[in-house]
Parts: sequence; structure tokens; C-alpha cells
Amino acid sequence: MRYLDRREAAEHLVKRGVRYSWRTLQKMATTGGGPVYRLCGGRALYLPDDLDDWLDQRMSAPRRSTSEAL
Repeated sequence: MRYLDRREAAEHLVKRGVRYSWRTLQKMATTGGGPVYRLCGGRALYLPDDLDDWLDQRMSAPRRSTSEAL
């Protein structure tokens, strides 16, 4: 499996249809709530499967109305 740097990770998410900039991923790495990553020589690296899992966990169930119960 190939590791992705932050820019590539952001591009991967865009290909999945969700816009996240590499700067947002960087901020999330500091504040929390972002996808898991690994460090190699001080550089954050992401696995595509981890990005996909993180994105899937953030998605709600399909909805037809904003008035539907969460």
C-alpha cells in the first residue's frame, strides 16, 4: 500500500467528492478530529484506507429532510 503526504491525502478526499485542503488536514492533526496518520522523519503520511474509513465515519445516514431526527 502506498502512503500519501498531506497534499496527496487532500487530493484523495477530493476524488471521493469531499473537499478538504492539506492545510485543514494539518490543522486537524494539531487540534484533533482528523484522519489517523503516521510520522516518518517528521512528515505526516496517510494510508488511503484510513482516509476512506475516516470519511465514512463522518457521513450521516441518507436523509430526505433537515427535520429528520439525527
